Amino acid sequence: MDTRLSDKLQDETRRHFFGQCAVGLGSIALNCLIEGEGMSAAQRPQIEPTNPMAPRKPPLPAKAKRVIYLFMAGGPSQLELFSDKPKLRELTGQKPPQSLMKGKRFAFLKGNETLLGTRRTFARYGQSGMSLSELLPHHRKIVDEVCWLRGMSTDVFNHGPAKLFMNTGFQIPGRPAFGAWVTYGLGSESADLPGFVVLQSGRRGPRAGSTLWSSGFLPTSFQGVPFRGQGDPILNLRSPVGLSREQEQDFYSTVGALNRARLEATGDPEILTRLNAYEMAFRMQTSAPELMDLSRESESTLAMYGVKPGDSGFAANALLARRMIERGVRFVQLYHTDWDHHGERGNNLDGDIETRCREVDQASAALVLDLKQRGLLEDTIVIWGGEFGRTPMGEVRETTGRDHHVDAFTIWVAGGGFKPGYLHGETDELGFGVVEGGMHVHDLHATLLHQLGFDHQRLTYRFQGRDFRLTDVHGTVQQNLLA
Repeated sequence: MDTRLSDKLQDETRRHFFGQCAVGLGSIALNCLIEGEGMSAAQRPQIEPTNPMAPRKPPLPAKAKRVIYLFMAGGPSQLELFSDKPKLRELTGQKPPQSLMKGKRFAFLKGNETLLGTRRTFARYGQSGMSLSELLPHHRKIVDEVCWLRGMSTDVFNHGPAKLFMNTGFQIPGRPAFGAWVTYGLGSESADLPGFVVLQSGRRGPRAGSTLWSSGFLPTSFQGVPFRGQGDPILNLRSPVGLSREQEQDFYSTVGALNRARLEATGDPEILTRLNAYEMAFRMQTSAPELMDLSRESESTLAMYGVKPGDSGFAANALLARRMIERGVRFVQLYHTDWDHHGERGNNLDGDIETRCREVDQASAALVLDLKQRGLLEDTIVIWGGEFGRTPMGEVRETTGRDHHVDAFTIWVAGGGFKPGYLHGETDELGFGVVEGGMHVHDLHATLLHQLGFDHQRLTYRFQGRDFRLTDVHGTVQQNLLA
């Protein structure tokens, strides 16, 4: 072979292996894996092999582009917050009707419990006439901005599995989180921050932990990235002492070239995830500290959210969520814990629920109003709620509390094309079951995906010979919720 031709082929081979947009056996294998076997092009996200988080358009018209999910971990009591039941107060201390209890399962009730009416004061607010208790004074400002889902139900009554069910559509670890499905479908508009970010507040992390924001069987590029509220947002993000920016760039370039060569040789998609993580970490060294610096916000904005200097709680996280979506982050999820009010010390419906409400009420309302005044609420979905509700019966414990209840609870959704000030669903006079406007978790997921531009039956991923989806084999889009 001509020597010049041989040299040219070698140069082409080097460029093929180490170029920024190398496409070969590994890339083709990765593309097949991401796209899924046996799916038509119209059904699957068109994902760039070398940049799975690149932004992409959904297949259907979309009202929303991004999501902020305010998750109240533990199960807020709808009977203390959103659902006034005079009849339940009247019957406090009596045994619940056997017709309601037949065939029902509870996490902790032993059969000797009695009905428990709330001692909280309720009133109706706004043009919608939404009923709110005294515990949520700031929510009065947004009653006509959000869509109230008062007939929610779920399948699972223990915390870890129920949180998984609400987040992944299944009660066992291993399925992708809602945020992972969204970034799988839409990618991210941020080049300097992860597409799916998790923020936490409260005394502990939520039960089920990182499985709640896992990518499951999707490529790990789509998993949630937890940010810390204090110090560096991500551990080990700073450059090592003595290493200049230029030296670090040389290191990432060298490691990147080796990883690309390995990707070509093996076709392992996790190598691409590692590549993207290195490159994202390098960019985040400048973007993340700026993002977390809330001193750049005006005093009026900080006061609106209730953020105090040095605060790293829910209020600061709510403001960070707004800053993140402004920078192109696709899905931000806030977990705030200790809503599990059974009646023991530290978790009761006496003083403890008041503390939880003070921690989240002002900032939750401020987020909706802030997004609206900035023109972001129109195409941003904000969700507020927990994994289930609480029973109309009290628990026999040290103080006042309620057990987990899967048959009837309340969440709210704002923006993204949902009807503002719309009351959907109603429960019976004891708050035990839904009598109209029932909505299952799978229906909620189907409707949220619809607003983001997806048919929930077609946003699938093939794994172990089956096409999986967020709604499993269930779910109906609730058109009457949509503006």
